[in-house]
Amino acid sequence: MRLGVLDIGSNTVHLLVVDAHRGAQPLPAYSHKVELRLAEHFSDGETLSGEGERELRRFVEDSLRIAEDKGVEDIMAFATSAVREAVNGEEVLGRLRAGTGVDVQVLSGQDEARLTFLAVRRWFGWSSGRLLVLDIGGGSLEIASGMEEAPDVAVSLPLGAGRLTRKWFSGDPPPAEEVRGMRRQVRAEIGRIVGDVVKYGRADHAVATSKTFKQLARIAGAAPSSEGAYVKRVLSRDDVSQWTERLTTMDNAQRAGLPGVSAGRAPQLLAGAVVADATMDLFDVREVEICPWALREGVILRRLDMMSGA
Repeated sequence: MRLGVLDIGSNTVHLLVVDAHRGAQPLPAYSHKVELRLAEHFSDGETLSGEGERELRRFVEDSLRIAEDKGVEDIMAFATSAVREAVNGEEVLGRLRAGTGVDVQVLSGQDEARLTFLAVRRWFGWSSGRLLVLDIGGGSLEIASGMEEAPDVAVSLPLGAGRLTRKWFSGDPPPAEEVRGMRRQVRAEIGRIVGDVVKYGRADHAVATSKTFKQLARIAGAAPSSEGAYVKRVLSRDDVSQWTERLTTMDNAQRAGLPGVSAGRAPQLLAGAVVADATMDLFDVREVEICPWALREGVILRRLDMMSGA
């Protein structure tokens, strides 16, 4: 079956066309994405603006045309923190459904953590033992741990790289006191939930997903994406700590010049690095392995599971 998956995130809106069949690895066939940055389209901090809604509808309409051209048989769509937290999110999605026929499912933070965990488990398999999965998005940080395909614990915290950048940083680069203030908040919020996660047991394999971790691994020397998904990529805590310090003194243009960092993502790389550093430190993780699968793949896998059980 050829599926179209619409991922409406805080930073990027993404159509992924995949060939997916029961018992087989979902194979990407086509990708179309735009850095729409919905989280920045809030008129009063809580309401998605008319401009943001129009941009979202334009993307969905473009995606439907592309999906038709690519032979997509079915489209599934989901949204994460930006739409989830908009006070008018349900109204926006209702108008989108009426105008385009696309029914967007809004995932909770725990849903995101569980589905990402499922994708990671399927990628690495049972031999990985207890997994600890870390994912830094634009709006939230997801943490999950477990031995099975469903985690024992799944947590979502409002510590996304984009959210923290908008909340804390006023300059380029930001003043040192702003970075320290953000670091204190991040560590305090993560510190509150460490016990809830580790009480189930120490992880045998720590894994990271998301653009933030991929970028940090790349600038620390991991293989570029052009070398394919099967190349092992790791990121050490020492490298994260060293690069977090270096990023505090770099402006956006300098960050954008680093390997694997786009101009659009450069402004929030420092905040993402602070979250990565804090999470790995507080969970006493020396190294994470980067997983090429994440939330989108988890959504696809769950859909295939439901179809096979119908």
